[in-house]
Amino acid sequence: MDIFGVLSLVGGLSLFLFGMQVMGGGLEKLSGGRLERILEKLTSNPLKAVLLGAGVTAVIQSSSATTVMLVGFVNSGIMKLSQAVGIIMGANIGTTITSWLLSLTGIEGGNFFVRMLKPSSFSPILSLVGIVLLLGAKSGRKKDLAEILLGFAVLMFGMETMSGAVKPLADVPEFIGILTAFRNPLLGVLAGALLTAVIQSSSASVGILQALSVTGAFTYGSVIPIILGQNIGTCVTAMVSAVGANKGARRTAFVHLYFNLIGSILFLVVYGIIRETSSLGLLDDVVGAAGIAAIHSIFNIFATLVLLPFTKWLEKLAYLTIPLSEEEKEASGRVDVFQILDLRFLSTPGFAIEQCLSLVRQMADISQAAMLSAMALFEQYAEQQAQYVEAQENLLDQYEDKLSAYLTQLSSQNLTEREAQSVSTLMHSISDFERIGDHALNLMETARKMEKKEMAFSRKAKLELEVYSAAVKDILERSIRAFCSHDPDLALSVEPLEEVIDGLNKEVKKRHIKRLQKGKCTIGLGLALADIAMNYERVADHCSNLAVYMIQMEDSTMEAHGYLDSLSDENRMYFLQMQEAYRRKYKLA
Repeated sequence: MDIFGVLSLVGGLSLFLFGMQVMGGGLEKLSGGRLERILEKLTSNPLKAVLLGAGVTAVIQSSSATTVMLVGFVNSGIMKLSQAVGIIMGANIGTTITSWLLSLTGIEGGNFFVRMLKPSSFSPILSLVGIVLLLGAKSGRKKDLAEILLGFAVLMFGMETMSGAVKPLADVPEFIGILTAFRNPLLGVLAGALLTAVIQSSSASVGILQALSVTGAFTYGSVIPIILGQNIGTCVTAMVSAVGANKGARRTAFVHLYFNLIGSILFLVVYGIIRETSSLGLLDDVVGAAGIAAIHSIFNIFATLVLLPFTKWLEKLAYLTIPLSEEEKEASGRVDVFQILDLRFLSTPGFAIEQCLSLVRQMADISQAAMLSAMALFEQYAEQQAQYVEAQENLLDQYEDKLSAYLTQLSSQNLTEREAQSVSTLMHSISDFERIGDHALNLMETARKMEKKEMAFSRKAKLELEVYSAAVKDILERSIRAFCSHDPDLALSVEPLEEVIDGLNKEVKKRHIKRLQKGKCTIGLGLALADIAMNYERVADHCSNLAVYMIQMEDSTMEAHGYLDSLSDENRMYFLQMQEAYRRKYKLA
């Protein structure tokens, strides 16, 4: 092989690895976090775990990616180690799909339909469709599909290029001598493990092996140890991912290692017995791409069938390697809600957004509880309830800090247009929920001050505040329910009420000034009422913001500050009707 042949080999390998990464990334983005949510809701049934692990990995084309996700799940407390074991087994089966796709390069025949099955025939068609979609796509999903098609075409082109570059090596005795050295099982296992550890993908390393098989230097007997080594080498990705994680996540990585290690040893023993006790001629036959795919599948199915009944033993082995610490035992009853914001989920933005959304919904409930408790203090003050409002506001601050930091990191990832919009919406929403908590704290401090100074509103002021409070409770309940259930129709009913609350705020202040002028109210009570009215009005503003975010999710062309201007005639009529209904409902006596 001359220098140009080497360049072709390097270029083919580069395209192959790049195509695999692009295709896998497109598949993950197209799933939009749905596959991860399926894994998250997994039951403890080992057989279901295996099937789901195989299915998810077959879709995203990477057992390493699946295992890294599991490390993140266990690290964040979403999943138990016992659930992860079966998925790891299934992931190894799912990853064999790639090798079967790559084996299509070995199809021979003159029939038109047979020739169309060859990647060199259909890859150009896929690339053409992919580039048309990419150039004309306006939606994120079409772009993701384009990435998958182009990634697959590049992957197959790289495979063909590699195969073409190494084909002349079949006549080079020195190269054949190097490959035949792998007939030693231990050398084969070591070579397969090192190759996979370097490129961080067993699918890719099996593909390289399939490309080299065109030289005719590999037999069934010589590739078996290499494939076993490749399955061991793929564990490196999960082991690296577990560095810095909690002990549960590290145990998950060790389960992956032990499964592949024990499976490889058992398969190697069976292979050695067959080789020594029988004269199976197949082992000395030259192996092709399809034969390598078959061995890859047989091994992983064999390992799963043999070790599936012993999932508890694999789990115990992981606990023997990393025993439970005293701190873990003490913390077993405590739950850290922020554990789900695992940095490993950043590589799958769709799922990371779902995790953030679950915490923001908790934030919504906390802010509503804090606000209602603060408002109740003006009806009957209780110091314990006042302290509860204070504690809830502090908790909201923690939520905002954690979520803001995580969403900022998430925003720097390769997001689709819809994912970027979701991140932006969540960033604004957590600020509004935190501010509602601040206003609840302000109200609590006003109530505490009134209690200490034994201040009480007049009967008329109380009646006015009751109406005002009812309107604020209504808008708070509507906006939070619209946000948590993602109900844009309910969100449309919020803005008309906010306009009515603005009017109530002005009217309450106006009546208060009149009472001051007539000497029916003290300055101290006047300041307290002004604080309450101002905080109520600000809370309504934040509720309006939340509703507008929901509406914007459905109509991205709408400007947040131009909500009323963007209304159609039909929607404007609905808006005015709702506004009038609210005015009648919350009319001051």
